[in-house]
Amino acid sequence: MEKDRHAQAMTGTGAEAVRHYENALECLLYFREEVNAEAEAAVAASPRSVMGNVFTAYLGLLGTEEKDAAGARRRFGEFRRSVHMPVVTPRERMHIEAASAWLHGDIHGAGRLLGEISVSYPRDALALAVGHQIDFFTGNAVLLRDRVGGALSAWDMDDPHYGFLLGMYGFGLEEAGHYRQSEQVALEAVERDPRDVWGIHAVVHAYEMQGRFADGIRYLDDRAGDWADGNYLNVHNWWHYALYALEAGRTDRVLDVYDAGLHHEGSAGVAMELLDAASLLWRLYLAGADTGDRWFTLADAWANRKDGPYYAFNDVHAVMAYVGADRISDADALIRDREAWVHTPDPRVSNASMTSEVGLPVCRALVAYGRRRYDEAVDLLLPLRRRLHAFGGSHAQRDAVQKTLVEAALHAGRRDLARTLLSERINLRPLCPYNWGAQARLADQLGDPDRAAAGRRRAAEQRAAPPTPR
Repeated sequence: MEKDRHAQAMTGTGAEAVRHYENALECLLYFREEVNAEAEAAVAASPRSVMGNVFTAYLGLLGTEEKDAAGARRRFGEFRRSVHMPVVTPRERMHIEAASAWLHGDIHGAGRLLGEISVSYPRDALALAVGHQIDFFTGNAVLLRDRVGGALSAWDMDDPHYGFLLGMYGFGLEEAGHYRQSEQVALEAVERDPRDVWGIHAVVHAYEMQGRFADGIRYLDDRAGDWADGNYLNVHNWWHYALYALEAGRTDRVLDVYDAGLHHEGSAGVAMELLDAASLLWRLYLAGADTGDRWFTLADAWANRKDGPYYAFNDVHAVMAYVGADRISDADALIRDREAWVHTPDPRVSNASMTSEVGLPVCRALVAYGRRRYDEAVDLLLPLRRRLHAFGGSHAQRDAVQKTLVEAALHAGRRDLARTLLSERINLRPLCPYNWGAQARLADQLGDPDRAAAGRRRAAEQRAAPPTPR
């Protein structure tokens, strides 16, 4: 029986298929577009390859695209019915169960099964990489840190894949609040391989959470040749660049990045790109910035997808686009559809609770904000603010919703709440011009011109601060 590079047996997989599988795994770790072609080549070379078919099933899920998942579910179901399970290795059986669970909507169950694989087979890079993404999709900061951290000691530091694990671990450390350690680990990952775009992504997250936006801009500029094109993560890293520019007060630069890197005529219209575009424009919407006709184009892109109830995180960003474009009726229609759906789904479908407990209240709050019903938006968001992670994404992504709560509280004149929210934010992230600017607006409401001036001065100083000396 053939084995992969880490001596793990691969049932039904010939030497050529193993080669394509290893190439596909490498492409997955680099987020390269060739991953699909290589995984398909592995299955073409050995149609009964368990790991080849498992890999293609995971690829149908990792994009959070409902249509891709449906096609993968049909295809993997046919493969599974043909498998002679007694000859399949225990590791491969767990992969089959994990893929099947996720294909049928149980993303949390799939994550648990992949975790079991990582305990028994810690050098299974596919289990670690897919499990890591599941932890991201479900907003599980502790597992983003510990899934990979628990496997690292089983790896030889000279292994070519070890650096990719450091990139994953760096991101997990950041989401769990270990910002300095995250930065160090992620920088080591990128030093090992400058093309490790997930490692680069971990570095920029660490800078984001420390308020070091000037360092982030410099870092992304210096490494643009390694991340800015040729991979599935480039749009998201452009989004991070735009967040830095927004903190720097460069709305013109934010819109330039949006037009060139996030959404334009050549955009693929995939959910992960559209949600980054919506999240960025929503931050500008909260700031009252003029974004031209971008909202209308983006709302059309979301509407053209005709998404069903598949992933609540995507739904929230579609509603942002509809509200921003003043297409409230489209937002209301999406909400009604999801309200009807949550009463009927299979209880094993993770998105049911993600939608009912977090997604729908957030969608309703966004609509309320768009209708200037600020008290209503506050009442919907306030109970969720410490459990928003349950519907997925990162702290940086979910901050668009947290800022909506702050802005709604300010607009509603709920000054005690606004003071509390801003006190939390400022003490956690003292380097954040947005926080100080919002503090100044609150001081204006409270009739405290000295504190308002101090807040604006602090925000201006931070926007003008140079990068940290090398």
